[in-house]
Amino acid sequence: MNDDLATPGADPSLSPGTAHLSHGTGESGAEPRGCLFALSQPPLMLFLAVIGALLLFTALYDLYAW
Repeated sequence: MNDDLATPGADPSLSPGTAHLSHGTGESGAEPRGCLFALSQPPLMLFLAVIGALLLFTALYDLYAW
């Protein structure tokens, strides 16, 4: 990105081009968090495990119901 408009000695974390990278962590140059970060959250994993177990149970029930 072209930083011709940036003033010399200015904080790079405050420039408009890099504002989306820090996500409020205060670290300049930090990589943005993607969707895999969301999958590492315990409540989401618990919810997905319950839904997966219900789907597995219903599939096995349909398969072996007599």
